Amino acid sequence: MDDQQPTPRARTIDPGSLRALAHPLRMRILDLLTDEGPATSARLAERLGENTGTLSWHLRQLAEHGFIEEDEERGTRRERWWQRSTEKLTFNSDELTVDPATAQALDVYKRHYLERAFQRAARALATPRTPEWVGAGNMSDWGEVWMTPEQLGALGAELLAVIRRHVPEPDAPRPAEARPVLIQFQTLPMFGTESTGEEHPAGEEPRCAP
Repeated sequence: MDDQQPTPRARTIDPGSLRALAHPLRMRILDLLTDEGPATSARLAERLGENTGTLSWHLRQLAEHGFIEEDEERGTRRERWWQRSTEKLTFNSDELTVDPATAQALDVYKRHYLERAFQRAARALATPRTPEWVGAGNMSDWGEVWMTPEQLGALGAELLAVIRRHVPEPDAPRPAEARPVLIQFQTLPMFGTESTGEEHPAGEEPRCAP
């Protein structure tokens, strides 16, 4: 999830679409379509323990707001297949915190997003590594850092620029040794928290290579 960082093939979420998305079952549907690929309402209902009628209604809501689309190559007259839209989602927090209902929806979505990010990281850490991948990853936590909003925003923008510079285009040739990797980072203000005592000396970069 990017905040105010539009990229090619990106879509900035409007308040109405965000309120439609910020529903526990709809976010789980989107997660499954992202992780497992196209599926029918019957398959999603089985995976999520819901009835097909309920799933079909939520699928229509997601499709109406452009989060998913029909996979016409798989679909038949009797069976509709759904896939996640290829557009990248971006969020403008200034616009989405104007009214209380939309701000609450944004909070619901962000909490789900972070929980999902943690789950994906946990799965990645549980995956056995071959020797050439040992030490290739990185997990870092700088503990308590004090910044202004401008400094934090600049840091996030620069980190995103670096990541985009290194991430290959989806249609780029894929080397034989390439494998799926997980890239995550958070830059979050810590309002109302006390000092943790986890300060690091200047110049020291805490690093844990998984």
